[in-house]
Amino acid sequence: MMGLAIALAGSSQGHAFDIKTEVNKDSGPFDLFKFGFKAYKNGQKQEAIEAYRYAAEKGHTGSRWALANMYADGDGVARNDFEAFKIYSEIANQGVEPGSEDTGFFINALMALAHYYQFGIPGSPVQVDLSQARQLYFQAASTFGVAEAQFQLAKMILEGDGGKPNVQQAKKWLNAARKNGHAGAMAVFGNILFQEGQSVRGLAFMTAALDKCHPEDCAWMQSLQEEAFSMATEKDRRGAIQRAHNLASAEVE
Repeated sequence: MMGLAIALAGSSQGHAFDIKTEVNKDSGPFDLFKFGFKAYKNGQKQEAIEAYRYAAEKGHTGSRWALANMYADGDGVARNDFEAFKIYSEIANQGVEPGSEDTGFFINALMALAHYYQFGIPGSPVQVDLSQARQLYFQAASTFGVAEAQFQLAKMILEGDGGKPNVQQAKKWLNAARKNGHAGAMAVFGNILFQEGQSVRGLAFMTAALDKCHPEDCAWMQSLQEEAFSMATEKDRRGAIQRAHNLASAEVE
């Protein structure tokens, strides 16, 4: 957080807050958060950072989350993944009460930390720790049912990253993620089924996934599907296409 304090030193000496709003550094954390959110929407990102900073110091989780995201994205400040990591860690370490309005911020922090541990942060003390990454994805996947966490966990289990590989466990998490609407999980799940000999069902999942893929994921998913399609018999292809249409209209399996 030292970098943020330095960055704000100059602006905090001026009059960053509009006095007409009756919001200042001594205001309540939620009022500061609302001011920061409004300032951010208006493109006044330095004012937003200052407001979020004061609210975060008063324990406002949403403001911590907003600050961490701005550092992670280089949004209004120079990108600093280690600063983001420290703030996300604060959110994760404070925990969350069941049903709390802070649950979304907590989950986001878990996912961000898992990613940082999975790939590390160059030039910082945060090194690759696949075991820790896998544990954080497991927490988000099992406790909160987050589809992306289920997908990332499944991929780590398949590859044996952070623990022993286990295809059946991976299939369990891929199946859960694809039922939660995760197209990537549907594609990988289908590919495993295809390799196991369930040609029609596996190809159907891979084909249906293409209708749901995000643009940045479509290429690798299409590659999987095309390879399987080229290996399947004509009968299996037709059966898979029909089954894929059913999957696209409703989750029937």
